[in-house]
Amino acid sequence: MEKSRHTRQLAVSLLFGLWFPCCLTQTTAPSRASVVPTPSGAPQQLKVRLAGYPRKHNEGRIELFYKGEWGTICDDDFSIANANVLCRQLGFVSATGWTHSAKYGNGQGKIWLDNVLCSGGEKSIELCKSRGWGNSDCTHDEDAGVVCKDERIPGFVDSNIIDAQVDEKKVEEVRLRPVVGTARRKLPITEGVVEVKHKDGWAQICDVGWTIKNTRVVCGMLGFPHERKVNKNFYKLYLERQKNLYLLRSVACLGSEVHLVACPLEFNKRNATATCAGGMPVVVSCMPGPLFMQNSSLKKKVKVSSNVRLKGGARLGEGRVEVLKDNEWGTVCDDRWSLLSASVVCRELGFGSAKEALTGARMGQGMGPIYMNEVKCVGNEKSIWSCPFKNITAEDCQHMEDAAVRCNIPYMGQENSIRITGGRSRFEGRVEVLSSDANGTESWGLICGETWTTREAMVACRQLGLGYANQGLQETWYWDSSNVTEMVMSGVKCTGSEMALSQCQHHKTVNCQKAAAKFSAGVICSETTSDLVLNASLVEQTVYIEDRPLHMLYCAAEEDCLSKSAAKANWPYGHRRLLRFSSQIHNVGRADFKPKAGRHSWVWHACHGHYHSMDVFTHYDLLNANGSKVAEGHKASFCLEDTECQEGISKRYECANFGDQGITVGCWDLYRHDIDCQWLDITDVKPGNYIMQVVINPNYEVAESDFTNNGMKCNCKYDGHRIWLHNCHIGDAFSEEAEKRFEKYPGQINNRIS
Repeated sequence: MEKSRHTRQLAVSLLFGLWFPCCLTQTTAPSRASVVPTPSGAPQQLKVRLAGYPRKHNEGRIELFYKGEWGTICDDDFSIANANVLCRQLGFVSATGWTHSAKYGNGQGKIWLDNVLCSGGEKSIELCKSRGWGNSDCTHDEDAGVVCKDERIPGFVDSNIIDAQVDEKKVEEVRLRPVVGTARRKLPITEGVVEVKHKDGWAQICDVGWTIKNTRVVCGMLGFPHERKVNKNFYKLYLERQKNLYLLRSVACLGSEVHLVACPLEFNKRNATATCAGGMPVVVSCMPGPLFMQNSSLKKKVKVSSNVRLKGGARLGEGRVEVLKDNEWGTVCDDRWSLLSASVVCRELGFGSAKEALTGARMGQGMGPIYMNEVKCVGNEKSIWSCPFKNITAEDCQHMEDAAVRCNIPYMGQENSIRITGGRSRFEGRVEVLSSDANGTESWGLICGETWTTREAMVACRQLGLGYANQGLQETWYWDSSNVTEMVMSGVKCTGSEMALSQCQHHKTVNCQKAAAKFSAGVICSETTSDLVLNASLVEQTVYIEDRPLHMLYCAAEEDCLSKSAAKANWPYGHRRLLRFSSQIHNVGRADFKPKAGRHSWVWHACHGHYHSMDVFTHYDLLNANGSKVAEGHKASFCLEDTECQEGISKRYECANFGDQGITVGCWDLYRHDIDCQWLDITDVKPGNYIMQVVINPNYEVAESDFTNNGMKCNCKYDGHRIWLHNCHIGDAFSEEAEKRFEKYPGQINNRIS
């Protein structure tokens, strides 16, 4: 599974913390032909990826990310030893070959290295001899490529992350210290004295020469999209009475940096008296995005973009970048994707600057159009649409190259009001929430498991910062390590997008039928999960009507695939009118989709000769203008298997001989139109205009990163003899305006007639 998920760009780095309250460090990469190896255990800063077209996921043009820019390697003196070093940096065990003369197409930008000579045992290509960074007499016609052995290094964390390149400074953390009493108790903290942490404790920054660009960087790294003016006179009187220690006397940010330590900093000498002649400690005020505002009237004034969104992320402020064009959502290709462009997206959506820019569909693949390529933001644009970019051609990009972001968000402290205990790892356990009694005494309590589902578990895992919910448990048999037995919350009902369980609906007073501790809610969280999406255009292309004789429908009736009126029919005489179509269900997520139930509980259906691994896998409905069902069907998972896969991805699941069931990442399960129950029984439907709706995994039985794309809708026109489907689309593919027009539009566009 791991190898199938990273087809285009594989960037190698160890995360070294662009997250409040952490700070980044970097060891500057050597630039001479002969280099001295870095100390053992030093963080590997150089990022490497595979690029080009056409290619498989384990081969491609080599590109290096150095000094904020992607570049290539010239093929002069290239060898299999070089390829071995690079393939290991990419997470593969070794190389099987290398290519020259830009076999995977010409790169762009810098040619970073030339005449590279490795022995083969180096841990990074930067430790090999070369002419030095950027010193080359080549053209991109000589770009080198590698072919890696399709076997991953065990435990290799393939990150595909672009993070900040910053100089090492002894600044461990940056914070805003509020001086007004009421501000200290409210989160997020938006205004106060800027303080930096170092080994001697907290210190201030001298405000002489401080600019609004510096403020923008501080606000951005703390999760705020905008800065605002601050009343210095208010603070001056207070701060003059304080003992201030000035660690920094000069900061010179451009305003586009994602962290203060990425800016040029001038430190006070250790032995000198740290003063700030003619100045005072830096004070800043930040404007939070609407999601983090306490004042509802301000929320209405501060609007976020309606033509950019994030999809598929586990945590708030992260996800695949999608942009709106002509009322349809599409993705952004990761060529030239950078922290500057990612930060523009983050601020546009009401978050801070970008913590990370992610490549290679790190947050799953989209299914719609790809609108942008080679986005090159400066960093101060109001919208990604204001940045230079290239339009996409068919050869440029595929969805395995979808760009994503992780944004800095304000510290809200929500993880402090929830915990999971008793599990085998920190990713699982029963959920315990902090509650207050009438006296204001705080204590931990349990959540009633009766209404607990995957969606509620998604919110709990998000609140804890543990990724996606793999499962929501209504009974927990975990070890009771905390002696908490009282149910303090029941009837919890979430949409799945909330930041914390406290934002979900729940009973005002606890009402739990099964009050024993073992019936409390639990979760199993995961860093990755699946995401199923239906191919809408295939439904539109394959639809037709069949009048099928009743004597051919005994198995279908046994499996409850016909309308209720079929029970009153004069069997075996007569027929049923069926609306038939093909379903192609893609797993575009980051983990395989597997049925919740183990094979020991699968049900054998002798009539069709297969096992059912899920009670209901899809719903098929025909809705009238006011949303009422006029026909419905459901299809249990006859079997979940990999019918076909993207190039370079191997099938894992096959139903034959009681095999494993599931859908691999990058593969799809095809249910052809001629399979039993792959239909809607429309025998009783009158001619008219309808909406056909298909919903995958309708009961949220199996965890997914995004449930909003599980539904598909089509306009349907039926004249009693023929059927037309048009405007078929995934539930979240259109803008809100286009979706409203779709609901009211009764016309016909094509005539896929039986």
